[in-house]
Amino acid sequence: KVLAENDQLRKEADDLGPRVELDYWKKKLSKFNYLMEQLKSPDVKAVLGVLTAAKSKLLKKWQALDIRITDAANEAKDNVKYLYSLEKYYDPLYNSDPVSMLDAIPGLINAIKMIQSISQYYNTSEKISSLFVKVGDQ
Repeated sequence: KVLAENDQLRKEADDLGPRVELDYWKKKLSKFNYLMEQLKSPDVKAVLGVLTAAKSKLLKKWQALDIRITDAANEAKDNVKYLYSLEKYYDPLYNSDPVSMLDAIPGLINAIKMIQSISQYYNTSEKISSLFVKVGDQ
């Protein structure tokens, strides 16, 4: 169910700021970290041992799900890390008047550019464009 939700398109209001993006990925990270903990539990290891011993066909499906969950958890972790790095740049958008926030814009643009060039997951045009829209809206 969590993976199916992960694959769905996001629907959100048009007037949300960049903090919403960070909150979204933090919630995702929390969900997938919980799943990762469950996958490492003794009960799951016992079930995997039984499936392996029985040479079950379900083992391939299980491994595929494990890979998808791990990849989604890694994506959320990576995105949270990079979006946290933007926080000091977009805080003035929330706490300053329009004239004062102008000083923060070049740093914010450079930080987003850095994320676009370095991030393994957040470097798609859709994600960067969505982030720019949120920054512009704020």
